Amino acid sequence: MKKNKQDFSHLSAKQPIGIFDSGVGGLTVAKEIKRLLPHEDLIYFGDTKHLPYGEKSSEAIVGYSTKITSFLLEKNCKAIVIACNSATANALKEVLDLVDNSVPVIDVINPVAEKVSYEIHNNVGVIATKATVNSGLYKKSIRKHNKFIKVDELATPLLVPAIEEGFKNHPITHSIIYNYLSNSKLKNIETLILGCTHYPLLIDEIRQYYGNRVRVIDSPSIGANQLKMILEK
Repeated sequence: MKKNKQDFSHLSAKQPIGIFDSGVGGLTVAKEIKRLLPHEDLIYFGDTKHLPYGEKSSEAIVGYSTKITSFLLEKNCKAIVIACNSATANALKEVLDLVDNSVPVIDVINPVAEKVSYEIHNNVGVIATKATVNSGLYKKSIRKHNKFIKVDELATPLLVPAIEEGFKNHPITHSIIYNYLSNSKLKNIETLILGCTHYPLLIDEIRQYYGNRVRVIDSPSIGANQLKMILEK
């Protein structure tokens, strides 16, 4: 029998929080969670063996995500945080089915989409991996809450390998960022969503490109705040 969706009374404060991503990007989410919930124990799973998820098929991403979720459940985690946009876009339903309401699942797309939908945003840009952009989940999620927002998504596949190889604050990364952000798809945006948890590691360089012309959304803090709210309840 399925447990009530909101009934997590069987969970203990002593249980750890499970977080997973394809690599180091999800550490931006883990850092925010630790800042907001300093006394919580975290288990972080960075699937560097299969990095990057953004270039993999949907079926492969589902396989990786459900396997990691099973591992985190075996470790008695009281919440699962999918700190990966590609995994959220392709495997959220399968992870939810696997968890079966036994613990809360927090993803990194829907909380951001909801927040953007209810604030003053007209033209929103999203940069993300190919897998996330191909899913169209950001556009669907935002427009589900507010159909008047214009959403343009751009795949930026070179950013994750550049970050994983340590090219932060490097001429190579500056060139990649300039090349992507000058794309005509993002020409008239007022707000930019960093649709990959790796990208906040480049937030200073991205903000430098735009100056004060575009608001850059800090996605990890939004997901971490939602987790805090759920656990407090």
